Amino acid sequence: MHVVATAGHVDHGKSTLVRALTGMEPDRWAEERRRGMTIDLGYAWMRLDDGTQIAFVDVPGHERFITNMLAGVGPVPAVLLVVAADEGWCRQTAEHLAALDALGVHHGVLAVTRSDLGDADLAIEEARDYLAQSSLAGIEAVAVSPVTGCGLDELRAALHRMTGQLHQPDSSATRLWVDRVFTIQGAGTVVTGTLASGRIAVDDELTVSSTGDTVRVRSLESLKTPIGSASAVARVAVNLRGVKRSKIRRGDALITAGLWPDVRSMDVRLVNAPTRLPVQPILHVGSAAIPTRLRSLGPDAARLNVATPLPLHVGERALLRDPGRQHIVAGVVVLDTDPPKLTRRGAGTRRGADIAALSGAPDASSEVGRRRAVRVDQLVAAGVLRRGDPPPANAVVVGEWLIDSAQWAQWQRELQAAVDGWADARPLTPGMPRTAAVQRLALPDQAVLEPLVRQLPDLVIDGDGVHRRDAAAAFPPKIEAALHDLTRRLTEQPFAAAEGPDLDAAGLTDRYLAAATKAGRLLHIATGVYLLPTAPDEAVRRLASLPQPFTLSQARQALDTTRRVAVPLLELLDRRRATVRVDSQQRTIRP
Repeated sequence: MHVVATAGHVDHGKSTLVRALTGMEPDRWAEERRRGMTIDLGYAWMRLDDGTQIAFVDVPGHERFITNMLAGVGPVPAVLLVVAADEGWCRQTAEHLAALDALGVHHGVLAVTRSDLGDADLAIEEARDYLAQSSLAGIEAVAVSPVTGCGLDELRAALHRMTGQLHQPDSSATRLWVDRVFTIQGAGTVVTGTLASGRIAVDDELTVSSTGDTVRVRSLESLKTPIGSASAVARVAVNLRGVKRSKIRRGDALITAGLWPDVRSMDVRLVNAPTRLPVQPILHVGSAAIPTRLRSLGPDAARLNVATPLPLHVGERALLRDPGRQHIVAGVVVLDTDPPKLTRRGAGTRRGADIAALSGAPDASSEVGRRRAVRVDQLVAAGVLRRGDPPPANAVVVGEWLIDSAQWAQWQRELQAAVDGWADARPLTPGMPRTAAVQRLALPDQAVLEPLVRQLPDLVIDGDGVHRRDAAAAFPPKIEAALHDLTRRLTEQPFAAAEGPDLDAAGLTDRYLAAATKAGRLLHIATGVYLLPTAPDEAVRRLASLPQPFTLSQARQALDTTRRVAVPLLELLDRRRATVRVDSQQRTIRP
């Protein structure tokens, strides 16, 4: 199926032409038929001789219904532009062309209607002059009269040639822009819309973009025919489970969870923008019309903050409309769906310069380079990378993170300098804690630190933090001498632990003793009790020579020590399972 929107000035015969092509009445409301003017969106379809189906979204031409017109044109890739031969090019025709041009619609057919009432050749020539500077330049033109039937076959042939040039959307992420919501008794909520990308099938779970609610597809129709699934681009009606009619409206989208971001702020390029822009324009994208706050970032760049989250990808096109004057003021190309906050003075100007070089084309390599570090799911949601695609050449892959190779090299340099600075400032604890390293480098995730260290042969990361391979606690000369003296005394008398006053007199404060223990030079047995790391093995050797089992008093005498040392030492041997308690008074060496 191919979906085509109509466009053109009010009362130029768009609905009459669609009726003549399809044999269907596109105007849904009695008032529309009574007044002879399309007010809301109408739908009709036809099948060509080769089986090709074309679904028309008939939009209103009157300027008062510009919002409805944009809701119909927004998600549609091709247009049937209608100009009446007896009136020629009109103001609203130009307004519709401006919208189509800003949206980047390149495919269409020009139908000059009422050719039996005016000079069709002159009208075609005039229209081509207006189209020459737009995205629709060079489209095929056909003179037609729905009343006499003249030119209808030629128009069908032109539409067939035009649809042959349309391409299937590249995105596999489902997005259905809702343009109509109603209830069917016994079935529940039904929405219709243009499936602009991806695929939808019965029993699919989808998300309502504005609320985040999960809904399930109960049944599907396309062109009033029940179907099991549909692929973009298509007109579909979807019967939903899990949502009331009041909870979904025109402008919402049904999307695949995780493949579309909730965009509340975006940086955009403005197309054909005037010098002065409204501060609070209406943003039209898909079938949505959302109040927006605009902040200029430069001559053709702006930050848009929207009132309702929108599912958008980088590179998409939209329109800005002046809510007071009802006319389109600028086109929009989405450049960044997750822009940085602008908090410092001059940040807006700098941001404008940063995005000036962005083309708007989805490019994973440039996104990684610009963001420096980004999660894969962020790029997938932004529409610049597909899940399962290989990473760009400039990216270092760390779990779910893609990190720019230049940023990776910079972090490595900064980490080595930070580790050395930490060791110089804290010689007793040369290992830089992981959290300190993450904060110093402003890493996006602590999980990035270990892979970063592993690629640096001179650094290690362990229980002591990040440090040089040969790093060791460095003590002041006076403390080093005191430790040397303590080690000598404990070597001679392994269980003669120094008393607290003796340690204080030597300058061995808790800080230095803790550092010596961490460095493996001392063993902390209990509060104020320090021995050599070899003391437990020496104690087992001596206690094994005693008659088994033995008491605390016997152990103290064998070790030639005090109760202050013997009690915690034996408890340590119990924990290490070197000794076994026989009863409350006796122990034995474990065989």
